[in-house]
Amino acid sequence: MPERRLPRLPRIAAWTSSLLLAAGAALFGAGQAAAATADFGYVALGDSYSSGVGAGNYDSASGACKRTSRAYPALWAAAHSPQTFAFTACSGARTGDVLSGQLGPLNSGTDLVSITIGGNDAGFSDVMTTCVLQSESSCISRVNQAKAYVDTTLPGQLDQVYDAIRGRAPGARVVVLGYPRFYKLNGSCIAGLTEGERSAINGAADYLNAAIAKRAADHGFTFASVVGAFTGHEICSASPWLHSVNWTNIGESYHPTAAGQSGGYLPAFTGAA
Repeated sequence: MPERRLPRLPRIAAWTSSLLLAAGAALFGAGQAAAATADFGYVALGDSYSSGVGAGNYDSASGACKRTSRAYPALWAAAHSPQTFAFTACSGARTGDVLSGQLGPLNSGTDLVSITIGGNDAGFSDVMTTCVLQSESSCISRVNQAKAYVDTTLPGQLDQVYDAIRGRAPGARVVVLGYPRFYKLNGSCIAGLTEGERSAINGAADYLNAAIAKRAADHGFTFASVVGAFTGHEICSASPWLHSVNWTNIGESYHPTAAGQSGGYLPAFTGAA
């Protein structure tokens, strides 16, 4: 008689049930209950917001990808102890990089996948460089270019990534996380960007998140917004969870701090997983 498997949906519920069965085996000697323990696998994909750029304590073995134990995927794995955890998110990643270099660990036994992607495709870095170094009109023009890209090109790129994830991990729960708004408007900053520039950048984040959420939903994935968690912790707030411009380590600019990963991204992911 073929071996019976736990239902694949919801995967988190199946995993939790299997752990309870294993606990029962320890108490009552039920060997079959122990055998039912699921092999729960979690794979973390994406860009610098998932690898943990800005949080410090980078794993030297990850090289330029700058993965860290302070990033939300590693924090979640440490708290939930999945049997397998593959962390392939990489700083600077675009959709094409996910397709070409991050999907290897996915398979039919993968239960949970997380991903942040799309910001680099839309020109996040160039938008911020333009806004910091050039005029308000140039900043807003560059923001509008990025929004046009989000309208015309990004949806198809996201579809390719999401289709590939589902094809490789057909039973996985996939959580797509968004990006925070960067600025608290009318906040404590007395220099730097204008309020018009800050407002335009926040609006672009909302625009990008809406596009990502739509594509995720159309693929049956869960979108987890972090905007609420970061409210009150933006740049120009009293307790920012995002780096502003860091001229000594420019790569960490506009990325979550360790507190942003643990207090912003981790709860959003945990709630959606």
